[in-house]
Amino acid sequence: MTLFASRMARLGTESAFEYAAKAKQLEAQGRDVIHLEIGQPDFPTAPHICEAAYRAMQAGYTGYGPAAGLPELRAAIAAHITASRQFPVNLENVVVMPGAKPVIFFTLLALVDSDDEVVYPNPGFPIYESVISFVGAKPVPLPLRESTDFRCRLEDLQAAVSDRTKLLILNSPHNPTGGFLTRTELDAIAQLAQRHNFYILADEIYSRLLYDHAHISIASLPGMAERTILLDGHSKTYAMTGWRLGYAVAPVAIAQKLAQLMINSNSCTCSFIQMAGAAALTGPQDFVTEMADQFRQRRDALVAGLNQIDGICCQRPAGAFYAFPNVSQLRLNDRELADYLLAEAGVAGLPGSSFGHWGKGYLRFSYANSLENIERAVERMGQAVAALS
Repeated sequence: MTLFASRMARLGTESAFEYAAKAKQLEAQGRDVIHLEIGQPDFPTAPHICEAAYRAMQAGYTGYGPAAGLPELRAAIAAHITASRQFPVNLENVVVMPGAKPVIFFTLLALVDSDDEVVYPNPGFPIYESVISFVGAKPVPLPLRESTDFRCRLEDLQAAVSDRTKLLILNSPHNPTGGFLTRTELDAIAQLAQRHNFYILADEIYSRLLYDHAHISIASLPGMAERTILLDGHSKTYAMTGWRLGYAVAPVAIAQKLAQLMINSNSCTCSFIQMAGAAALTGPQDFVTEMADQFRQRRDALVAGLNQIDGICCQRPAGAFYAFPNVSQLRLNDRELADYLLAEAGVAGLPGSSFGHWGKGYLRFSYANSLENIERAVERMGQAVAALS
């Protein structure tokens, strides 16, 4: 019998990969499955980014690099964040990592003790609660309600915060709901953070996928850069999920601790991939805009189609590439319905409850798939749901 460390029992998983595996099993049996479960752009990485990686390999960027990242990429990130988030960032504030998830892990490891509390959005990215529990802190859910467009209510946040709160995780635009935080809400959160002296982990991985509003980073508000760890990366914006390239922008003292954790874990991020990341940030951005425009069209088609199905109601998400329809009027719960739609309709989505208690009664569909497939998926789901009544 294998005796695992007790902390392993506190570590969760990400259901998107579980449902993707189920879908692959059906496909192996000859079934046609439409994939709306994985949050991965279905576009290829732009050619100039791939070419930059190849040139970097030829130029010798194949060995170890600095733990915090290559100066070339850190400088590009600093310039990009300074321009896009409108607060000054220097190279010393930037730590590059192999993906954005390590930013979550290392921020919690660097800042949070076992007697601390961490407030996180619920429904929310499952890794937040998983890692909070793993490091031994207390996860405190912040409800996101459909009635407020899945934006947090100040009274809910005030109720969640205590004198033990060390960190608040924000995700705007938000996975799984597609909601976002307005300037008014961010101002109120900033005042609360300064009053109670806690840090913010601002997950802004979908910042370039906000369709009808300008993205505002809480780090740009007065007094907030010194208490914010900004998380971003290349996966969503540049269709580079498999490249594994993310970064943190943090106060220098925190950035140094994040780099120390990199030394003790990954040593460094792949050098030629970092050079490709620099090319992504400094090169043409046309394809980023084109990709966002296509996501907007897909969003509108999916939401309109879902709202035509009796028993399903779906708000139009403001950002990211997820729809989060309310399915509580149907006779199956959200997990049963996700399994049913996969088995009977060949449509892979995710139960909202896999994103936390406040996700019960919802499904999450990624519209990172073709417009044709989305229209087919809606037709199949409509037929399958009609058969339930």
